[in-house]
Amino acid sequence: MIEIEVKVRAEHAPVKDRVIKLGAQKVRTEDHVDVYYNSPHRDFAKTDEALRLRSVDGGTRMTYKGKKLDEVSKTREEFETPVDGVAARGILNALGFFESGVVKKTRDIYKYDDITICFDNVEGLGEFVEVELVADSDVQGHREKLFGFLEMIGSKKEDSIRTSYLEMLMD
Repeated sequence: MIEIEVKVRAEHAPVKDRVIKLGAQKVRTEDHVDVYYNSPHRDFAKTDEALRLRSVDGGTRMTYKGKKLDEVSKTREEFETPVDGVAARGILNALGFFESGVVKKTRDIYKYDDITICFDNVEGLGEFVEVELVADSDVQGHREKLFGFLEMIGSKKEDSIRTSYLEMLMD
């Protein structure tokens, strides 16, 4: 699966108004605690990969994200699966993986057709909007669709940020 994602820094209230006027529906609100791990074999910061355990509402998911596939978005190959959080942490630590950072955020999730819109309030960073699609083909066409949607809600392609929340917090 390829996650095609575009992120911008944006004040939530006016963007939510625009998204709702377009017909987007709120799906849910989640509180995320994302614990990122680095490998004893290679530095994920250098290879542009990510391995995280995300805790949401008592559940945990393990996610691996490959390196970014283009220069204008956060498009990556992604694998994700539910796990037992305590066991997964134990396995990662036993294999020599180590925590590289923690990102805490509240996320309001909306859906507009096949586009997921995430309003993220990230502890220590502020408000962001992420729009994403999941695809297995025509990545460029889907990416342009996301940039077009961003324009509809008041942001420009040039406003997009490829830096992850973890990278921002570490800077």
